[in-house]
Amino acid sequence: MSNNLVVPTMADMMAEGKQPDILFWVGSAGSYDDRAKKITRSFVKILNEANVNFAVLGTEESCTGDAAKRAGNEFLFQMQAVTNIEILNAYEIKKIVTACPHSYNTIKNEYPSLGGSYEVLHHTQFLKHLISEGKVKIQNDTFKGKRITFHDPCYLGRANDVYEAPREVLKELGVDLVEMKRNKRTSLCCGAGGAQMFKEAEKGNKEVNIERTEEALEIQPNIIATGCPFCMTMMTDGVKLKEKSTEVQVFDLAELIAQAKDL
Repeated sequence: MSNNLVVPTMADMMAEGKQPDILFWVGSAGSYDDRAKKITRSFVKILNEANVNFAVLGTEESCTGDAAKRAGNEFLFQMQAVTNIEILNAYEIKKIVTACPHSYNTIKNEYPSLGGSYEVLHHTQFLKHLISEGKVKIQNDTFKGKRITFHDPCYLGRANDVYEAPREVLKELGVDLVEMKRNKRTSLCCGAGGAQMFKEAEKGNKEVNIERTEEALEIQPNIIATGCPFCMTMMTDGVKLKEKSTEVQVFDLAELIAQAKDL
């Protein structure tokens, strides 16, 4: 994180006797993956600009356990989950925002049965909220008229019925929003979910992310927008393989908003 970003930790806040309005759950990808770190920085810039009272767990944040659970290791998942829940509950966290649909789905739907119940929002939902409240205003024409398609992350769309928030945020940019053949409820997975991100491909004649990238390229977008660090990796790899990197860019919604605001 660069010096001009203000990112308070929960430990620092508690030491000052303060409580944030939201906890920003960064997630493993947002913390360690070089590409996903750019999403994290963009979102923090927006939070700072909008004067949102937030904090992160910092070194106290651990993996949600999503990948372990999807890969079939329920024991490891519960160990990771319970550790996180103990920390969240100790800090009396009520509201969590995350830029990762995997973290969003796991904390929202799977932590309650283990003792961790919170209000959980995906960052596109929170961005929509900030825009509707007038805390985030987009005044320039950076992306006006650009052809943008949105790839629905599985854990945001089909798993949690969040389809409109990201599209409403995109419309604020004045873009020409074009849909892929398969979108919303019938969207095609990027190929990384269910812990597939961390294993070798199985036999077949085409990678899932190539199939999905081809669908996106068919409608000739300038930008493929995503709302998930896993999807970001898969779609970026697909565009590179198709040798379209100079013509088509892949960005997270937070990056698009930050760019449009010159943050």
